[in-house]
Amino acid sequence: MSKTAKLDLGDKTIDLPVIEGTEGEMAVDISKLRAQTGYITYDNGLGNTGSCLSDITYIDGEKGILKHRGYTIENLAAKSTFLEVSHLVYAGNIPSKEECDALKSQIKENSKIPEGIKSIIKSFPKDAHPMGITSAAMVALSGFYPDLLDQDLTDDQKKKAFPLLMGQLKTIAAAVYRHGQGKDFIESNPKLDYTSDFLYMMNGEEPNEDVAKALDVLLVLHADHEQNCSASTVRVVGSSKANLFASISAGIDALWGPLHGGANQAVLEMLDAIKQDGGGYEKFIAKAKDKEDPFRLMGFGHRVYKNFDPRAKVIKDYCDVVLEKLDVQDPLLDIAKGLEQTALSDEYFAQRKLFPNVDFYSGIIYKALGIPTNMFTVMFALGRQPGWMAQWKEMIEAPGMRITRPRQVYTGKTDEEL
Repeated sequence: MSKTAKLDLGDKTIDLPVIEGTEGEMAVDISKLRAQTGYITYDNGLGNTGSCLSDITYIDGEKGILKHRGYTIENLAAKSTFLEVSHLVYAGNIPSKEECDALKSQIKENSKIPEGIKSIIKSFPKDAHPMGITSAAMVALSGFYPDLLDQDLTDDQKKKAFPLLMGQLKTIAAAVYRHGQGKDFIESNPKLDYTSDFLYMMNGEEPNEDVAKALDVLLVLHADHEQNCSASTVRVVGSSKANLFASISAGIDALWGPLHGGANQAVLEMLDAIKQDGGGYEKFIAKAKDKEDPFRLMGFGHRVYKNFDPRAKVIKDYCDVVLEKLDVQDPLLDIAKGLEQTALSDEYFAQRKLFPNVDFYSGIIYKALGIPTNMFTVMFALGRQPGWMAQWKEMIEAPGMRITRPRQVYTGKTDEEL
């Protein structure tokens, strides 16, 4: 017998279906609630609302678990490359050697951006925020690939779109960085792997192998994260049958917000504030413990993970490798390491599970690589694009897909007259 939940509304009781996920998560299906009762539900921020059925990513925030298609993030980071994880998220399987070789070849063929996109990037002021330029370039791609604007893409078109956008965003991101530096763009080097090529297009030099590996793992850790703000935005925009470029551009815009993708930027801004104050991070540890002080340590704790962020566990060691290989001497990084060591050994933080999260370590890595703070969120977008595309693809292929249209509880004036 299927499970149901009983809801009492005055003198009426109705049965609501209960959906059980494969990891044991339970959800009450209220899709017919309004039709049956005239009631809707109210859920500010939608934190208790399941907006879709998905088999891409699973998160258990209480236990600190993150899985893609059943594979733990620790397993994927240790044994797979960013391209392999991207294929897993989008296509549903770890690619075979033949599939992986074909994907690499297709991405390399799509790593040269149209001259018109270069002109759009160059038309922005050099001090324009990189996320604004990236979003504009992404949606502008729609003008250069009209065959991907059909309302209902074929399987072949979806297969074409994946390597196309993977190659294009990599080059766009590097070009946006170069533009901000006032430097000429660098063409893709087909001899290099995905992440090494991106670093090459940024700096014009083949990167250290260990550094490139660390960045590749960081991209793996960002590949998808369930129904976060930007993934949900991609789904909402895509549900109107807007094209893929517009949907991904909308995801970039959502990620731009400081409450979402801007967290690693906030970490560096906090470290800079500590430096300007004199560099004494112990003072700020004390401020963080003071309930009367509004100061918050950025990059510690996580809204979803009530335990240690599993991505932070993975990237911590790679962060140490990057700092060692690059031999970077930077007072901000010294402050960051001091904060990390103090927080990890302090009972106050342990009891509250305020451990460094992935944003803390990613900010440090980007800083060590010489990437400007305002480019951090573009790096995040580069890693998250496979997840956005996967969420979009799953949504448009779902049986009975409908345009997203939430309800509201009206609280305005009534019966006004002129």
